[in-house]
Amino acid sequence: MIPTLRRLLSLPALVALVLCAACGPAAGAPAGLDDPAKKEIAMELVSSAENSSLDWKAQYGYIEDIGDGRGYTAGIIGFCTGCGDLLQVVRRYTDARPHNRLAPFLPALRAVDGSASHTGLGAPFTTAWKQAATDPALRAAQDAERDREYFDPAVSRAKADGLGVLGQFIYYDAYVMHGAGDTKGTVGFRTIRARALRAADAPADGGDEKEYLGAFLDARVDAIRREPSHTDTSRVETAQRVFLAEGNLDLDPPLDWRVYGDRYRIAGE
Repeated sequence: MIPTLRRLLSLPALVALVLCAACGPAAGAPAGLDDPAKKEIAMELVSSAENSSLDWKAQYGYIEDIGDGRGYTAGIIGFCTGCGDLLQVVRRYTDARPHNRLAPFLPALRAVDGSASHTGLGAPFTTAWKQAATDPALRAAQDAERDREYFDPAVSRAKADGLGVLGQFIYYDAYVMHGAGDTKGTVGFRTIRARALRAADAPADGGDEKEYLGAFLDARVDAIRREPSHTDTSRVETAQRVFLAEGNLDLDPPLDWRVYGDRYRIAGE
């Protein structure tokens, strides 16, 4: 603390200032999606769409080619060999655990980046992935890459746009499914957001939050329908739009929704 401020404050006032600085957000302040309880809800919602299960922690070892042109899809949010994010997970894992069972596949993962190819991977790789998923270091690598590439930038952008917890989740789910930028044959988050902003102002610019989120979801549905491998829009229409129609901008449980026709519920306390 600067000397001038130290002289101006009495000892009790100084102690109170230090304690206040350490206590974090004010009591009663609304939680963001980065609040642990809200983040858990976000992970369960995404898992219902990505893995047809609320048990997202059971998905670390998931891996298959779902035929979307992105090679193998794996892990807690669907990292893929053709998108480069699965390569980043394995790199991060190898930094923490150099002699791991996935490290020998790094050259092949670099070679197939940007394609649907399985060259150099195949059954040996999928078996190694499932086995390595029991290692806390691979789980930590997946968590860290999820946050770096998807969760943190989505939440940061949503907060800058003046969005509450539901809006932050809507951005995050769009990041997970579409990525930040456009790739060949797809429409990414940036374009979806730009189209939404042409239809409605974000709350940070004086717009109505529900109107803006409705415009964003409209743009996202259009983006989904442009991808042959992702034509089902239920993760938007019978999930996120339901929460929006209910006015649940804080994404507070209980939450009831459907994805691919399956019903899910997160109960309240």
